[in-house]
Amino acid sequence: MTKDETKQVVLDIIADIAPDEDISNLKPDVRLRDQMQLDSMDFLDIVMELRKRHNIEVPEADYPQLASLDSCAEYLTPKFTALGK
Repeated sequence: MTKDETKQVVLDIIADIAPDEDISNLKPDVRLRDQMQLDSMDFLDIVMELRKRHNIEVPEADYPQLASLDSCAEYLTPKFTALGK
């Protein structure tokens, strides 16, 4: 899976969790919580959906790695690759 594909996976999850948010103009290098009305429960929902949909575990210590779309791609792409996706 490419980094762009990983970003799309994250965007798809965000679109399901926060359907009222406009995700079309998100800046990939800016923290998601600075661009959208995501609270800590929304963030946990993203982590849970990654586990449920893609069998990817994100330890709590690694949550800061999911701050922006770019950092999500950096952190998650190797995990998808390890799963053969």
